[in-house]
Amino acid sequence: MTMNLAKRPPIVKVGVFPAPLQAVIDEEFECLSPDEATGDPTVAAGVRALITRSNHVVPQSLLEQLPALAVVATSGVGFDGIPVRYAQQRGIAVTNTPGVLDAAVCELAIGLLLALLRQLPEADRFVRSGRWEQDAFQLGTGLAGKRVGIVGLGRLGRGIAARLQPFDVDIRYSGRAKPDVPYRHAGSVVQLADEVDILIVSCSGGPATHHLIDAEVLRALGPRGFLVNVSRGTVVDEAALAEALAAGRLRGAALDVFEHEPLVDSRLAAMGNVLLTPHIGSATAETRTAMLRLTLDNLHAVLRGEPALTPVPY
Repeated sequence: MTMNLAKRPPIVKVGVFPAPLQAVIDEEFECLSPDEATGDPTVAAGVRALITRSNHVVPQSLLEQLPALAVVATSGVGFDGIPVRYAQQRGIAVTNTPGVLDAAVCELAIGLLLALLRQLPEADRFVRSGRWEQDAFQLGTGLAGKRVGIVGLGRLGRGIAARLQPFDVDIRYSGRAKPDVPYRHAGSVVQLADEVDILIVSCSGGPATHHLIDAEVLRALGPRGFLVNVSRGTVVDEAALAEALAAGRLRGAALDVFEHEPLVDSRLAAMGNVLLTPHIGSATAETRTAMLRLTLDNLHAVLRGEPALTPVPY
């Protein structure tokens, strides 16, 4: 959809979008930085919408300076960086993009797991360095026959489980919901970790799951265990994880999300038994384009006075 540039509604943008996606936003809205929007009360009074991505924090103080704000739309599933309770009190709609990124995140989860078990980054470096001429590459770990635990069997968890089934694994899960699935349910995350070889985290973020994967869970997973996190960085206690990995109490981990992003000054970055990716769960051209389209459609709907298409659950 192309709009008359003179009629583009102003919108506050928190975070950075890739250039092709930013071009789409610019066709439909006039983007303002938080400082541009709040520096002039007249400008602030005319701003009714805010767009962001789920790996950014939207301060409540920013919303407080936008008296006409009607909608905050994040291009992503997570909304733990948005002051949802405050928005609800003010009647501000908060929207996200569930569903459209599930396949991409599930694919990455499987890719991370296989790369971790078979040590693919190390294998690539082994070949490029020329060491293959002098030595044999170290043995990896097979996936077939392993017990895999999934923390949170929502849309992502079920998608990951479905993609794991052809690998001949024993799938188990934890969580309050007990859908009609052929997988064994564990009464707690600690129990699940104690029962499995691999723990994949796919639950939602927020206060209820903050540091859910803590030192106790990691001890239960044990020195032969592997951890994969494609949910939210806050779900894993990174200090406890680094300590477990360094002490040999956990065999390896693959992480796409972190407590603080981008990852800087972290012990994890120097560890050979850790695979790190820069929050790319949904980072395919197809997925990010679909996410942005839903984000913009949410904005347009609310600004027209219609209900949001995919409001977050308050």
